[in-house]
Amino acid sequence: MRFIFKTDYAQDLRLFRDEVQRNWYWALLVGLLVLPVLVPDYLIDISLVFIYGLCGLSLMVLAGFTGLVSLGHAAFLGIGAYAHVFFTQDLHLPWLLSVVLSAAITAGAGVVVGLPALRMTGIYLTIATLAFALIIQEVLTHWDGFTNGLLGKAVEKPVIFGYRVGTDLEFYFLCMIFLGGGLWLTRNLLRTPTGRAWVAIRDSEIAAQSMGVNLALYKTIAFAYSAALMGVAGALFSHQIKFLAPDIFNILLSIQFLLMVVVGGLGSLHGAVFGAIFVAMLPVMISEARDTVPVWFGHVFALFGAGDAVQAAVDRFVKQPGLEPGIFGLILVLFILFEPLGIYGRWVKIKVYFSLFPLYKRATFKRQKSYMKSERLR
Repeated sequence: MRFIFKTDYAQDLRLFRDEVQRNWYWALLVGLLVLPVLVPDYLIDISLVFIYGLCGLSLMVLAGFTGLVSLGHAAFLGIGAYAHVFFTQDLHLPWLLSVVLSAAITAGAGVVVGLPALRMTGIYLTIATLAFALIIQEVLTHWDGFTNGLLGKAVEKPVIFGYRVGTDLEFYFLCMIFLGGGLWLTRNLLRTPTGRAWVAIRDSEIAAQSMGVNLALYKTIAFAYSAALMGVAGALFSHQIKFLAPDIFNILLSIQFLLMVVVGGLGSLHGAVFGAIFVAMLPVMISEARDTVPVWFGHVFALFGAGDAVQAAVDRFVKQPGLEPGIFGLILVLFILFEPLGIYGRWVKIKVYFSLFPLYKRATFKRQKSYMKSERLR
């Protein structure tokens, strides 16, 4: 087990804990650069992982670090996507300027949502953000002059400084750069007084307010920054799907984003990425299962003389249109019950286990039923 001995105050300001951690991230970067060569047929899916990583990072800032649960982030994604397409294809603005303006508009929308929701917490805030998402979806549906309504709007390839990003490989690197920039910016922001104020609000609003934290200000900043990240993700998402329609940005998409941060691990930047990998790859696995599971069941039960009947029944089940939302909900419930710390929490447990073996104790991560006195005032 390694122990980090700090001999300088500057060590607390470093982006990485030590050289070992920094080298691991350099190895990860090299792996991402080599990955397109290894799996060239899945570049579109991996690009979607990067975009979902930005979406998960956006919701992680709000739910994981500030303690404000939102079901309206699909609306922010839609605002960013439609604004970006409007700026690039209707106003013919430069691509990067369009991304910045889309982030600014979604940040403004985040402030609009955040200000009325300052006095709300828990389920009431969740309902308010859900109402906002439904309102935005209706606006996108009926604002034909801007969104083209239910007919949708085609999205062109991105053109950056006159260079057309036309291949999947180029778009892969573009999404990777934006995700890396978002992680770097958020990691540094969390080390500032603003980030520490967010964590204080998450742990206890009463304790944070008693220490001089302006709850209204920092909650509004959290909403604005979270929405801005979602606006950037919306700009990339529009090029990923190549066609915008209002029904894409529905409540199911918001639930997927919430699933990302819960399954990945609340309160961790790694959790946002792990959750994005899980949620982006889950539809691919479900699609593969729709084809292979009935055949597999048919071969197994053929030994008992009921192969055709069982295969037909399983085939009808896996092709149900509501199967994917049901699986999302089931996975969310199972993670909350059996692994509340998420995928990243499980990874931390595995590392601690091998670091302390054979002295590892089962009660290392056991939750203590004790609360701060300030929490009892609620």
